[in-house]
Amino acid sequence: MKILKYVLAGFLFVMSVYFLFNTLMKEEAMPKVKLTTSYGDIVLELDQENAPISTENFLSYVESGFYNETIFHRVISGFMIQGGGHLEDMTAKDADLEPITNEANNGLRNDRGTVAMARTAYPHSATSQFFINHKDNDFLNFRTNQVEEGWGYAVFGKVTEGMDVVDKIADVQTTAVSYYQDVPVEAIKILEAVVID
Repeated sequence: MKILKYVLAGFLFVMSVYFLFNTLMKEEAMPKVKLTTSYGDIVLELDQENAPISTENFLSYVESGFYNETIFHRVISGFMIQGGGHLEDMTAKDADLEPITNEANNGLRNDRGTVAMARTAYPHSATSQFFINHKDNDFLNFRTNQVEEGWGYAVFGKVTEGMDVVDKIADVQTTAVSYYQDVPVEAIKILEAVVID
């Protein structure tokens, strides 16, 4: 009976260590980024486990200060808010950046509050621009990699704080600037983007 107690205690200890390690690894795989905007703070939790390429890409721009003083340049209420590539005067900051592989087939969905990589019509063209879904946008999800139109948009995280800020931004008045549509009349700046604990 005494041996059984030791075996059971050993088993419970090993399982406790396993679950603790697993929890720590999951937390490490979910870095957080705070976007300090002219409308308030938005905190994003990034899914490094399911979207490692997009997460690493986004973090590299955060850590280099690339997003500081960029704007949300495309805002459509009931759809999404997009930023990370233009300055207040609409100068493109992302003209010569290296694109990344589209990870839209990672199982993450473009639901309200998720953050995804923006891109051109070519599936593997995302660089620095990202968007936050203002509602569930099922039509942006991955369908197939057999045709370019089926790729969808790669989700790599979600808003954990500041969805009210996203809602305020989504409700601003917009206009056209040159050939850009849905540009906020009053610039909505990302003053700073930082990795937080």
